[in-house]
Amino acid sequence: MTDEKKTISVAESKVMEALWRTQPLSAEDITAEIAEEQSWSVGTIKSLLNRLMSKEAISAEKHGRKYLYSPNLTREDYMSAEGRGVLDRLFEGRVSSLFAHFSKHENLCAEDIADLKKAIRELENDN
Repeated sequence: MTDEKKTISVAESKVMEALWRTQPLSAEDITAEIAEEQSWSVGTIKSLLNRLMSKEAISAEKHGRKYLYSPNLTREDYMSAEGRGVLDRLFEGRVSSLFAHFSKHENLCAEDIADLKKAIRELENDN
C-alpha cells in the first residue's frame, strides 16, 4: 500500500473502530454500531466501506446476500501512522517536543505523570 492509500479519514476511522471492536461485520451491523453517534445511513456506511476497500484497509467476504467486512489494517499500525504524521507535521518529528507542548498546555494528572515517568524509565532500561 502506498502512503496515500493508508491515509484514513476521520469518518473512515469510525468504521474502522467498529471493525476493530468486532469482526466481521455487515454494513448494517456497522450502521447499528455507530448510528446513534454519527447518524449515518447504510448508504453512507457502504460508501465509506468502498473507500476503505480501495485503500486495502479492509476486506470483504460474501456471506449469503451480504458482505461481511474485516480489517486488514491493525489499530496499532493505524495509530503508529497517525502518531508519526502528527509528530512530523506539528513537532518536527520530535517526541520530546510533543510532551513539552502537552505538559505546558494541558493539565496532566498525577497518573499521567506517573505513566510518563514509567515509560521513560523503561526506555532508559532498554538502552
